[in-house]
Amino acid sequence: MTTHEYDVVVAGAGTAGCYAAATIANEGLDVVIVERKDEEEAGHIACGDALKGASEFPEAIPKSQIEPAFTNTDVDHGRFEIPSEDAVLDIPVPGELAVIDRWEYGRRIIDGADRAGADFHYDTVIQNVRQDASGRVTGLDAKRKGSDVTYEAEVVIDGAGALSLLQDKADFSAATFDTNVNYSQFCSAYREIVHVDEPVEWDDALVFKPTERSAGYLWYFPRTPTEINVGLGFQMNEEPMELVEALKRDLRERPEFENATVEDKLGAALPTRRPYDSAVAPGYVAIGDAAGHVNPTTGGGIAGAAYAGKYAGEQAIKAIGEDDLSEAALWEYNERVMDHFGARYAALDVYNIFTTAYDLDDLMALLATLPVENLSEAIYSGSTNIGLWLKLKTAIKSFGHWGTIRDLYQTKRLADDVLDHYEAYPSSPGAFDDWQTQRDTLLDRVYEATGAEPKY
Repeated sequence: MTTHEYDVVVAGAGTAGCYAAATIANEGLDVVIVERKDEEEAGHIACGDALKGASEFPEAIPKSQIEPAFTNTDVDHGRFEIPSEDAVLDIPVPGELAVIDRWEYGRRIIDGADRAGADFHYDTVIQNVRQDASGRVTGLDAKRKGSDVTYEAEVVIDGAGALSLLQDKADFSAATFDTNVNYSQFCSAYREIVHVDEPVEWDDALVFKPTERSAGYLWYFPRTPTEINVGLGFQMNEEPMELVEALKRDLRERPEFENATVEDKLGAALPTRRPYDSAVAPGYVAIGDAAGHVNPTTGGGIAGAAYAGKYAGEQAIKAIGEDDLSEAALWEYNERVMDHFGARYAALDVYNIFTTAYDLDDLMALLATLPVENLSEAIYSGSTNIGLWLKLKTAIKSFGHWGTIRDLYQTKRLADDVLDHYEAYPSSPGAFDDWQTQRDTLLDRVYEATGAEPKY
């Protein structure tokens, strides 16, 4: 058996993992990224390719290094197609937006971490998490090209993606680390890269369309006017959907895809849940999809994952420098995530819960009547201002759906309460239990208002 010793071991060469490793390597610490794919396939990840917050990336791998992977920077709005209402909504998207070539982007962030000084061990499949008698994580056991290999480290950073194997193998019973995680809080997704003969007329938009049931949506994201990322997903707590066939049916109904050719196919799971309550344990930090760092209403998570990697890397550097690898020493990572984007994602999860309790036709009729400015705010910020006059105008336009409208506005108030609560995230593990209890009380009010089944 081969044994490697590093200051930090990072599981996974995705966005979060590469930014964590680059942050650590830039400070002169020894760090390795353990990646199950081979060197050629690494970075090839199923993704919608839409990048929100394209202007804001950590300097560990600067934007200039990844910008050549940005294939369409002219997109500036979402286009929501609602067939049941014969309606199309153009919803502005705040901030810089881009559609990227995800594989090219993946190669560039790997190159960025490599240039910073991180080691890469490809073809390495993690088998187990090593812990000492106190429960502190001390490394990983893996197989590399069929041979047993052990990694010993001061800190393990889990960037192994949705439903991470590491979290199944580790014992976090004595830690605050969030173990209230199951498959029903995730989405199963499938996407293809499709070439068309003529430029599409919506090459400046991210196109969304509901699937046959409310648990999912189709997307059409133009990398270029003739190269489109097309895909769909569904919530895993619903009956399984034939993803490939459902996508093919919709493609056949769109004349712009006649004679189209498919370049690439890939599937994945992604979180459609709130961020982990706590993503740290002694010697261990979870980042990106492995910690639920995804906008639960859109599936977007690239920029958030980059910053989660930065924050985890900086916290690991600090903890190692102070020779304190306890949960409390890593806790500031949780605070920084919640302060930057975690609170907003938790508020957006309230709207996700809302949608599970209502008929698809009701939701689409309501969506078609809401002002696009408020929809944009709700989708991307987790909150929006809704005055009395706006309520009345929406109600008049939505005759027959007043009960749903009433519940939506009540849900909006509860989402604001959740946002406020997450913005007051505790500054130490000692206050964590009380914070969780108060949050759970807020969620009980959400379930009562919406009639939705508990998600957690």
